Amino acid sequence: MNKIKILYLGVFAALVLLSTSCKKQLEVGNPNAPTVQGNVTSEAGIYSLAQGGVYLNGLRDGDGWLGNSYFSLPRGYHELMGDIVAGGEGSNNQTTTMPVPDYIQLDGATRLTNTSPQIGIIRQYNTRNATANANNALYYEWLNMYALNSACNNILDIVGSIPFTGDKTSKANTVKAWAYWWKGWAYAQIGTLYYSGIIADKTGQTTNWYSPHDSIVLRSNYYYNLAITTLGSVSSTADYNEVLGRLIPDYCQVGLGQVPTKDMWVRNINTMLARNIVLNKLSTFVNGVPGATISKSSLTGSMSAADWTAVQTLASNGIKQGDYVFTGRTETSNNFFTATGGTVAALATGKANTTTYKVSERLIQEFKAGDKRLSSNFTKANPFNNNMSFSTRYSMNDGSSDPTVISYGGRQVGEYELIIAGSYEENAMMLAEAAINLGNISTGLGYIDAVRTYQGAGLAASSAATKAAALDLLTRERRVALAFRGLAFYDARRWGWTYSIANGGGRYGNTVVDVNGVPFTNATINYNFMDFWDVPADETDLNPPAAGSAAIKNPNY
Repeated sequence: MNKIKILYLGVFAALVLLSTSCKKQLEVGNPNAPTVQGNVTSEAGIYSLAQGGVYLNGLRDGDGWLGNSYFSLPRGYHELMGDIVAGGEGSNNQTTTMPVPDYIQLDGATRLTNTSPQIGIIRQYNTRNATANANNALYYEWLNMYALNSACNNILDIVGSIPFTGDKTSKANTVKAWAYWWKGWAYAQIGTLYYSGIIADKTGQTTNWYSPHDSIVLRSNYYYNLAITTLGSVSSTADYNEVLGRLIPDYCQVGLGQVPTKDMWVRNINTMLARNIVLNKLSTFVNGVPGATISKSSLTGSMSAADWTAVQTLASNGIKQGDYVFTGRTETSNNFFTATGGTVAALATGKANTTTYKVSERLIQEFKAGDKRLSSNFTKANPFNNNMSFSTRYSMNDGSSDPTVISYGGRQVGEYELIIAGSYEENAMMLAEAAINLGNISTGLGYIDAVRTYQGAGLAASSAATKAAALDLLTRERRVALAFRGLAFYDARRWGWTYSIANGGGRYGNTVVDVNGVPFTNATINYNFMDFWDVPADETDLNPPAAGSAAIKNPNY
């Protein structure tokens, strides 16, 4: 197991906090006991362990540097590098430096060059000393996901010894499915972001064998599928509902976050299995050209017709409109994130000249004229003029001004519905992309229109005569519909935009704003971002790789 966070006694303090807010009790016994097994011996105890291990150990602890949860800082990097938001003047946790492209070309003569490119920042600050000073961006996702994985290992170790009431098998299998689901999600996050990772599936296991990112994603698929199989062995609906109702925090069980049926949960898993395919292969669309060649990519090849067919099959059995999904909400105290600082959206809500994150002009440019999502959520009040990476004319409202239109942000307690994993919109957009790439353009456009209708965009039916035109609509709508959900960087990567122009990548036709607030609407951006991150030094210094294991530094950079 990784060596960053295996101090299980830290689990107990977190669990007690979440249990208090949800009016549940954890039977911890002696908090100084050396094992979790010795402290968690009751049904109430395993529920508290399973809840707190996920929401606190996995999604909150260790993220108090910028914001206060996984969804403010680690997810923040995804949205920063995906150019949904920009940083500000202060480089907290490298949030200002990590998303700055190598250069921006305004016209044939004017080029703005970054003197501290991202690749150099990653390598310079990937040290334990930099982590201690909140300067190592690579650390946080690794910390959260392996803490989450470790907590799930503990759950699986203990669940077999718990004297459940009612249908014991159904209750135990519901808890197991919960752990398998979150292990699948954690491995997906690691394998989709880092060049290599560690497979750690036993409590207390120590290994210095680093597996390549594709193997980590395969491990994610294994656990997602195991969750489906395990749910198939749950026969008592009443006991299933009782258990899952105690694992999901009470205050999250509103809106789309209510307890999903078994079938809904399986559809959630199918969406995530489809995501694992889509995000981990190239499907290039550079400068309006489908299928552009990218050299020096660490992704394993490009999407084939067989891959898109597999995505189509999974997503056809994925999240449907109206299905409950895994969400987060806030309450007045004892949250796993706060209303004002716990999400990317919260940190981008408000006046652009004061917010931590700034709404990117490259997000705003994606909206079609007349889109109510733009007019209801964004204003041109209080622009932020700094440089062409960060400057924006737009601020994001605290909630949508139109109740029939999706709200992108909110800083009031309980207002913002945080999507943790999959959603109807993501599933529909994967169906759209699969259909377009398989030659069924009209079908794909139908899914795009359905998402727009669902979110209240108020746009007329879309049309496209060619695959390139359809993909232009698809890329724009995916960025708009899935903003702030942690997918933007991965999309830009697989479409080829984050790669160096010298290697076939780059992004064209961009809006950027200068320090005087003057917009340029046809800029070329050479991001040249590292496609898979190096393993953080906090792991490798303490746990040097075994001979023959995968590289811990991305060799393509």
